[in-house]
Amino acid sequence: MSQLLRVQNFCVSSDGFGAGEGQSLERPFGHADPGELFAWAGATASWSHRTEPGGSRGLDDYFTRDYDRNIGAEIMGRNKFGPQRGPWQDHTWQGWWGDEPPFHTPVFVLTHHPRPSFTLSDTTFHFVDADPATVLGRAREAAGGKDVRLGGGTTTIREFLDADLVDTLHVVVSPVKLGSGVRLWHSPDELRDRFHLDVVPSSSGVTHHLFWRK
Repeated sequence: MSQLLRVQNFCVSSDGFGAGEGQSLERPFGHADPGELFAWAGATASWSHRTEPGGSRGLDDYFTRDYDRNIGAEIMGRNKFGPQRGPWQDHTWQGWWGDEPPFHTPVFVLTHHPRPSFTLSDTTFHFVDADPATVLGRAREAAGGKDVRLGGGTTTIREFLDADLVDTLHVVVSPVKLGSGVRLWHSPDELRDRFHLDVVPSSSGVTHHLFWRK
């Protein structure tokens, strides 16, 4: 069985931006409000951070539950891991997620400034300076026969798309405009030359875009 490279539940604004400008420690998504981009997932019964019973069922909840299905490793860009640029000044920074990251798999962080791997709970972070195909090869080996999730951010997804390595994408378009930032696309039609596309609106107001290779 082939190991797929999957983009899962990646959120963009209605004008195609996956993050805003001015990322900082306090604002991981820059001027974008993650509460607006991810409101659809946070309202579901299966949202991992839910502290009270309830939540919606249906289409959005299905995609929230599907996030971890058959995932054995994750690839992410450095600025999904943290806001720092350039050489690492402080190795005590271990990501946005605290002592129990939500990945539960090996994670490969793309960076031009590698640092030693470390483990938090059941997640080991590896820092790799390599081309997308090489990183994907390492991630597939670590995934133990399962699929690899391409977690973002936007620039990293574009790099793997440009290298023609992505097998499936699930992109959630939220009804909010950012106006500037890091853009995934001007239109989802840009990917139709390589992918089939189904567009499925949700009652929550978001639209799910499902791509798979032709």
